[in-house]
Amino acid sequence: MTQHPSLPGRLAGAGVADSEHSWPVARSETVYDTPYIALRTDIIVDPSGAEHARAVVSPHGAVAVVALDEDDRVLLVEQYRHAVQRRLIELPAGTLDVEGESPIDAAKRELAEEADIVAEAWTPLLQLTMTPGHSTERIEVFLATGLSAVADADRTTREAEEADMAQWWIPLGEAVDAVLSGRITDSKTVAALLAVQVSRSR
Repeated sequence: MTQHPSLPGRLAGAGVADSEHSWPVARSETVYDTPYIALRTDIIVDPSGAEHARAVVSPHGAVAVVALDEDDRVLLVEQYRHAVQRRLIELPAGTLDVEGESPIDAAKRELAEEADIVAEAWTPLLQLTMTPGHSTERIEVFLATGLSAVADADRTTREAEEADMAQWWIPLGEAVDAVLSGRITDSKTVAALLAVQVSRSR
């Protein structure tokens, strides 16, 4: 790679990518630990030898689903999120909280639990590192098509925030407009909707 001709930084091509890398950890302290989420403080050592304290939140991994019907409408759910005290418009999603469950099986489960929907076709869409400044969380996003309803007798009884959840079918183009106008702000939903839109023009 060569330097940019007039600005700081180097020129890169199609091969640019995230990479595995780790600075040494001088010591670590677990501050909070539950089956759902953990918090620890790491003292990391930079290449000069200086030490820095970093908080690390470690939730389970997660999945999200872009479910598109035959008329190119995307399924979005409206859910209360206490941390931000807002009702957010999001993709159906959830954590990998079933032991041994694969991401694709978790995505199928979440779509059925949150929206009473099953899909015939599943395609990996994105892998997202959500808030790498302080969290290990990664979300795998799938595209689901060939949709049908879960039989009434097999539907999940939703609880807590999910019991108050609403489901919306929105034309994909209108959902993208909502992202670009700031009406939809959930990060996984923003990334996934834009990825679907961009993939159609490539």
